[in-house]
Amino acid sequence: MNLTFILQCLWFFLPAYFANMAPTFAKKAGILESLAKPIDLGKNFKGKPIFGFHKTWRGMISGIVLGILISYFQKFLFQFSFFQKISFFNYQKLNVFFLGFLLSFGALFGDLISSFFKRRKNIKSGDSWIPFDQISFVIGALFFTFFFFPISTSAYFLILFLSFFLHIIGNRLGFWLKISDGKI
Repeated sequence: MNLTFILQCLWFFLPAYFANMAPTFAKKAGILESLAKPIDLGKNFKGKPIFGFHKTWRGMISGIVLGILISYFQKFLFQFSFFQKISFFNYQKLNVFFLGFLLSFGALFGDLISSFFKRRKNIKSGDSWIPFDQISFVIGALFFTFFFFPISTSAYFLILFLSFFLHIIGNRLGFWLKISDGKI
């Protein structure tokens, strides 16, 4: 494993990282207020919220849109040799809309699944559930891209490993910068 491989993994997964952060920033910025409604519409499953009121249409839509935009930005940057070296795929020949959609939707879907199980275990919205809070979005994004944009097994594991720690670091920074409420 070398630095180029690490950068390739991070570069490939960049739309998912941004998609995962987008709901927090959309809420803080007060954009798409009309979509700040729970995805589960306030419904319960066996007496408990399905996902909880923190999982909103605003978060889902802002995450997917930002993830797709990041994919288009990657396509633009692919014209430069540095970005060609750190890319698993030729972004000029790739359906970047589809890749961005799969990575961002997959990340947010993985997070929804984690929230569903958190509610079943009586873990409140916003409370930490290590390691699932840190990896559910990764598993979701990798699952959705697996059949269409396969990468090496070592890349899957490295993305999972790096994302666990990047998620913790990102949450700490967000807490210190007063962007998010959770420390982990």
